[in-house]
Amino acid sequence: MGVVTSYFLRRSATEFEPTEHVGGAWNEREQHIAPVLGLMAHLVEADHRVRRGDRSPLNLARASYDILGVIPMEPFEVSSRVLRPGRTIELVEATLSHAGRAAVVLRAWLLQSIDTAAMAGTTFDAMPPRDRLEPWSAADVWPGGAIRSIDAVRASSEAGRAQVWLRPKHPILPDEAVSARARLLGAADFANGIATRVRPEEALYPNVDLTASLLREPVGEWIGYDTRVSFGPDGIGLTETVLSDEAGPVGTSSQTLTVRPR
Repeated sequence: MGVVTSYFLRRSATEFEPTEHVGGAWNEREQHIAPVLGLMAHLVEADHRVRRGDRSPLNLARASYDILGVIPMEPFEVSSRVLRPGRTIELVEATLSHAGRAAVVLRAWLLQSIDTAAMAGTTFDAMPPRDRLEPWSAADVWPGGAIRSIDAVRASSEAGRAQVWLRPKHPILPDEAVSARARLLGAADFANGIATRVRPEEALYPNVDLTASLLREPVGEWIGYDTRVSFGPDGIGLTETVLSDEAGPVGTSSQTLTVRPR
């Protein structure tokens, strides 16, 4: 096999294999959850398009992931089921399992496309222009193949606060069309590592979930993160991000953290 330039390889309709580009930041023998979430969103959308047939597909508007455990750098399976079918609104659940154990559960709301351009707008702040920012190496803070697989530039930051433009270098799967929504969702989890409140040598603070809501289909390769990280006094943290693209703010994400001093 030559050089692998995707995050995953498809082994069957439901089974997938991680490549070196999925290696985790907390433990390189485990998968970084960011590409995993993008793959699950892609599979939900692909299954939805098949079920819709000739009808226009609904738009993935909210993706809520519960992370039930770590995933080794080994093959895994993804299954899905429709919880709430409908012509204009649909709720789908996808489950990633490894060795018979559920590791991630996604609940995705898909909504009808309606022309609301005349009333579109948001009060989220715009990101600083990418061409005015300096390159930033996330690999200086974090190990792992997933971290090495991204390009990034960053504005000046402080503890628990950062603005970063980030671009994944690889597709989720080779030779499969993946939507811009799924691609963004495959990078949303990186938010928890771009605005560190304390360095990872001082504490563990992995997230147990991620919920993202998207206003529209993203455009361009680069994703903007306006991120704030908060730690409470009892071992609970929160990472909140406004997600942007070349056209402006596109949605938000939220991650609940379990904070554990080393």
